[in-house]
Amino acid sequence: MSSRGVFPLDARSPMWKPGSPRPRILHVIPTLRLGGLESVVARLTDRLAPEMKHVVVTPGGDGPMRGRFSEAVSVIAMGEQHPPDRWNALRMARLFRSLRPDIVHSRNWSCVDAIIGARLAGVPIVIHGEHGRDATDPEGRNALRRIGRRLLSPMVTQFVTVSRDLARWLVEDVGIPARKVSSICNGVDIRRFAPGQREAARTALSITAGHVVIGTVGRLDPVKDQVGLVRAFAAVAHDPRLVLLIAGDGPCRQELESAVSSLGLGGRVRLLGERNDVPRVLAALDVFVLSSLGEGISNTILEAMATGLAVVATRVGGNPELVVDGTTGFLVEPRSPAALTAAIRRYLESPALLARHGRAARERAESEFSLERMIGAYEQLYVRALGGRAGWHQELSA
Repeated sequence: MSSRGVFPLDARSPMWKPGSPRPRILHVIPTLRLGGLESVVARLTDRLAPEMKHVVVTPGGDGPMRGRFSEAVSVIAMGEQHPPDRWNALRMARLFRSLRPDIVHSRNWSCVDAIIGARLAGVPIVIHGEHGRDATDPEGRNALRRIGRRLLSPMVTQFVTVSRDLARWLVEDVGIPARKVSSICNGVDIRRFAPGQREAARTALSITAGHVVIGTVGRLDPVKDQVGLVRAFAAVAHDPRLVLLIAGDGPCRQELESAVSSLGLGGRVRLLGERNDVPRVLAALDVFVLSSLGEGISNTILEAMATGLAVVATRVGGNPELVVDGTTGFLVEPRSPAALTAAIRRYLESPALLARHGRAARERAESEFSLERMIGAYEQLYVRALGGRAGWHQELSA
């Protein structure tokens, strides 16, 4: 499904008849840790709260993401009572029967038990989202998981992916009927992430004048390959102007610290840890780099583009759908620190090219990837799935 042509959020018509109840959407997400998928669901439920009731469920335990959801959204961490196991689907069925949602919207492989649970509970509409492949299977080649998705397909009303690459994979590689697959790209808040405040951001991060700052934001996970980025940076680190900022935390932090130390970059690479001020971090950068081995759609690329940054990214997953190679940034092959280094050098050698690509990235974020566009597309998805149930009607304007 494309988000083009959706109506403005501030100009919507009422979507249910007077006196009829608001529909209840139950979102099943992998964890409550800080992450891109979880942040998308938080923004979606917050913006659609006036129109629909939302419940967020995770099979895992509690986490910091709970505080990011609106007070209007109920959040249930099932793992606080029962760690996830083979009985997850039955426990979810019991929970779903008590909550009586109109739609269950599960996301990613770790939440497929919710599909079975929803059908056992008699939930009429089941939507399953694919936001990116698992870090242990970045190219989606795991045969058992492909078979599992295909066997569950009859239970799913609609599959929705965050990229065309994932949609193609579901249809061509997994074997999901094309009529059941649509795509809604993630969106970025272009007011929160915007060019400007560069000097203030650099002062807050203790970056002195004259530095050229390369950076990335994301969970420190093997699939993000920040170690590869550190190795790429080492090849240009002889330039005393250069600083590398890495914001985020995760299981690879110790490995990353070891790489920084072994390459003698202790004074040049700064590991910022988990941050609540990502707009400020991005505002301090000159070049944004994403070295992932696999991606669905990268929220951090979108945020960097909205900030007006040129982006160097690996040619994986949905990255080519965001970065226009040679216009808003450069795409390089994954697992190649040398390719990352070469792209970074092109910007160091041409500040005019860097500025031009940054402006083009901001324009593309504004025109193609606004948060409003994403919210409107999900709203259409839910309205169309509900159809005439519970007094709903489709008053969608083009």
